[in-house]
Amino acid sequence: MVTFDDVQAAATRIKGAVLRSPFLRSDGISRITGAEVYIKYDHLQATGAFKERGAANRIALLTPDERKAGVVAMSAGNHAQAVARHAALVGIKATIVMPRHTPATKVTRTASWGANVVLHGETLAEAAAEAHRLEQEEGLFFLHPYDDPGVIAGQGTMALEMFEDQPDLDVIVAATGGGGLLAGTAVVARHLRPNCEVLGVEVENYAAFAQALAGESIHVGGPTIAEGIAVRDIGQLPLAMLKALNVPILVVSEHAVERGIATFVENAKQVTEGAGATGLAALLSFPERFKGKKVGISICGGNIDPRILANTLMRCLLRDGRVLRLVLEMPDRPGMLAEVATRIGALGGNILEVAHHRLFSSPHVQDAQLEIMIEARDANHGAAIEASLAEVFTLRRL
Repeated sequence: MVTFDDVQAAATRIKGAVLRSPFLRSDGISRITGAEVYIKYDHLQATGAFKERGAANRIALLTPDERKAGVVAMSAGNHAQAVARHAALVGIKATIVMPRHTPATKVTRTASWGANVVLHGETLAEAAAEAHRLEQEEGLFFLHPYDDPGVIAGQGTMALEMFEDQPDLDVIVAATGGGGLLAGTAVVARHLRPNCEVLGVEVENYAAFAQALAGESIHVGGPTIAEGIAVRDIGQLPLAMLKALNVPILVVSEHAVERGIATFVENAKQVTEGAGATGLAALLSFPERFKGKKVGISICGGNIDPRILANTLMRCLLRDGRVLRLVLEMPDRPGMLAEVATRIGALGGNILEVAHHRLFSSPHVQDAQLEIMIEARDANHGAAIEASLAEVFTLRRL
């Protein structure tokens, strides 16, 4: 088992190589959740994620022979960048195996640190198999992203810093993929503040730890915006530690993670990837569990593809009723478009897009169909605009 002394030693070992990130109260997030929320801004690390902590500590522990041979790692992105960076800092050769569909931004950034990037397989499990093959064939040291005591101790330094800044935390919520961050966090919390509750959070399609801790067989898979924690083969050492320390897991939906990303952008002015938003997603999904408590969460990663970020924000605006997508059936005669624009403008709505179909889309030859996207202040404002249009036109939502 990893001990508190291991985490303290890791903190000393990586000092100066890893940023001691801010841990600050967020008024905006606190008001939304009803809890006193402190955010650990670990996406400010050089590679944009907390994974630098574990990678820096484990690389510092390599023997001379292991350094000479070089390292190989498998990762969906953040561990890859962390290993690539810290291997480069000490002059060690690094090979990183990533699933083929890893977001392009993570592949590019990993290669930019000088690592040899190999894209292989559809899943982390398939990438791991290739990494182990390279380990055997080329004599490389396999640097596991989470099932390694040195990595777990390094990840635990985040919680150590959180307690140094706020010793009286009631709850810490940690993103849970392979379990390294959560296990390290639990070790620190049990030592420094035993009555502080430590919770892991997983996304629905990849709730492997929740299943394992419940004694169920693991069934995971499918798309997720939280690809950084989309893990099938969880760490056996973290699993043993979480069982021993009795750490529960919360499971959140894809929509909750998307909402967490959008909430960070709007209310904390921070950009986070899906995995980095899962702590906030848990607070938004289970508000009564955290209400009135002093809660620590982290933005553990900020490496999100710009297109995915843009799509996520637009999806959340649609769900919140701040963007409307409507189809209007109207008579094909002069003045109808002006009537639509006048009614929307009179209520302070903003037309974003219009598509006017006169020939083939309408059910009747004397009718026209209008597809329109409208920006509203909030859901009530959007409902008022929709009601005004419904007084004159037949409409439906897209």
